[in-house]
Amino acid sequence: MRPVLAEMRIQDLGVIDEATLELHPGFTVVTGETGAGKTMVVTGLHLLSGGRGEASRVRSGKSKAVVEGRFENLTGTPAAAVATDAGAEPDEDGSLIALRTVATDGRSRAHVGGRSVPVGVLSYLAEQLIAVHGQNDQLRLLRPAEQRAVIDRFAGDAVADVLGRYRSVREEWLAVTNELADRTRRAKELAREAEMLRLGLEEITAVDPRPGEDVELVDQARRLADADQLREAATGASYAVAGSPDGDPDIPGALGLIGEAQRRLAGADDPRLRDLEPRLAEAAVLLTDVGAELTAYLDGLDADPAALERVLARQAELKAITRKYAADVDGVLAWARDAADRLSGLDTSEEALGELAARKTALAAELAEIAVALTAARAEAADELAKAVTDELGGLAMGQSSIQISVRPKPAEAGDALALDVGGQSLHAGPDGVDEVELLLVAHDGAQPLPVHKGASGGELSRVMLAIEVVLAHSEPVPTLVFDEVDAGVGGRAAVEIGRRLARLARTHQVIVVTHLAQVAAFADRHLIVDKGTHGGVTRSDVRTLDETDRVVELARMLAGMESTETGRAHAEELLALADGEKHDWELSGRPRPKRKR
Repeated sequence: MRPVLAEMRIQDLGVIDEATLELHPGFTVVTGETGAGKTMVVTGLHLLSGGRGEASRVRSGKSKAVVEGRFENLTGTPAAAVATDAGAEPDEDGSLIALRTVATDGRSRAHVGGRSVPVGVLSYLAEQLIAVHGQNDQLRLLRPAEQRAVIDRFAGDAVADVLGRYRSVREEWLAVTNELADRTRRAKELAREAEMLRLGLEEITAVDPRPGEDVELVDQARRLADADQLREAATGASYAVAGSPDGDPDIPGALGLIGEAQRRLAGADDPRLRDLEPRLAEAAVLLTDVGAELTAYLDGLDADPAALERVLARQAELKAITRKYAADVDGVLAWARDAADRLSGLDTSEEALGELAARKTALAAELAEIAVALTAARAEAADELAKAVTDELGGLAMGQSSIQISVRPKPAEAGDALALDVGGQSLHAGPDGVDEVELLLVAHDGAQPLPVHKGASGGELSRVMLAIEVVLAHSEPVPTLVFDEVDAGVGGRAAVEIGRRLARLARTHQVIVVTHLAQVAAFADRHLIVDKGTHGGVTRSDVRTLDETDRVVELARMLAGMESTETGRAHAEELLALADGEKHDWELSGRPRPKRKR
């Protein structure tokens, strides 16, 4: 079973106070007098599809409008995957509730399966389930870009695969083209930058600094500059500890004095004094170690003026590069690494530019080849689409008319940055190919093909657009199709054919139609009417399902405003009998409309 929108509830939207629409899985029609609120039904469907919510649509005196839809049979569909990813949970019966609110302050909220979601998620979900086709869609189909999109949609993978390759190669072609143009235009500037980077790298390489070398040299220079003062301090300390090296008795040093104290205490008669001698021995050991370290320090102290000169000279070299490139040696080394990377990308040599130019030429040739294949795929699909639409027109009281779809190359204008040589022609390589598409109408055999908006009357234009919509709908993956008065300007036998085709379409899709034509409404499986009334001075509309008796009355009104006459009712009953008979025959035949191979 295909997914369907089983029910929609509308609350405080425009003139609709509160209404529940129970929708048939086949063909549901919505009718009502002008101004009754049929437009609000379509507005509700748009809101449920994630469309723009306007505060002006909220019913006067109310704080917000609410639209709620219940979808069934979603298990295993892409829509179910979208809902699951959003954290939505289906009801016990497997149905999924989607809800949209629009407040008077313009704020809009969406919920799916009881979970609050961004409106974009609701829109993405609806893309898998509902397609709304209205009069604005008809007008949009008159634009060349939209007509090209119609062919692509009809062709399916036959065009989509080639178009995907075209866009991928085109993106690379543009990137190489822009890089080549940029390098050529900025060749002198880039050459100057490259030369400055090379000179800087040469200067740093010549100095050859080591990481942290500047900090080490500061310590070395300090020691070398203060060598005499340090030697004097260390020598004095050594004398004070160990005494004069030549044994001068006037300078006994701390070790000599401690030795004297040891001898005096060792010869004392008092045990308390003798007990202090070991402690003096410990002090002597400690002072001996200090004296040895002082001696080693003095031996290693370099007072070489030449060494200090060399350190100062090296510091001057390092300062020369730190003034130019960074605050310290480590920063200079980082600059050098970045400069080397930058220099590798600034190759402005003739060889580098030649390689880019060759790459651009190769990509242009590949892109032109794909563009030719894309044009061929579109032309084939255009012929099939034109034939299918022409066949539909035959049943819409336009049997003498036919549709042609022109697919021709779009020439590049002078100075076009996107000009591409395709088979010796300079064409504009847009994001969708090099083709211009135009829908042409041949009014009768021998007539001149004219753009459809020039060659068709208002009613004929509606029929042409409806024929296109019906043909496209058979390849439409969306299960629910909504048509909003796409039958405008049509009447008589053509109106019957429109109803017949929409009913056939309902055998493969759920079809919801807002119409003013009784001939269309007669073919519906369920007939809903929007009623407007005034209660207590307040105008409100609701939606109800018509039974067979009320349906006859409504069809009679729609035919000629004759719901209260026997003639009007007889005409309505005859129309219903015709529609029911044909639908019964279709059920017996069991032959659904063939689909285009994808």
